[in-house]
Amino acid sequence: MSKPSLFEQFAERVDRLLLRHAELQRTNALLQEQLASMTAERDALRTRLQAARSRVEALLERIPEASAPENTP
Repeated sequence: MSKPSLFEQFAERVDRLLLRHAELQRTNALLQEQLASMTAERDALRTRLQAARSRVEALLERIPEASAPENTP
């Protein structure tokens, strides 16, 4: 069997690079989808947290301040 020519070696490397490029494009697309999903989830959690804070603050405002304890013997 003869050694592949320089051109054949080059063509093989180009083919491998093209496959790797396509693989990286698919991975990048998946990562972008995950990022969008995680960003949406983060934003939803921030909204829920703010709503919970508002409810807690409203409840705290309704609690009467504790008066000084009376001295009872």
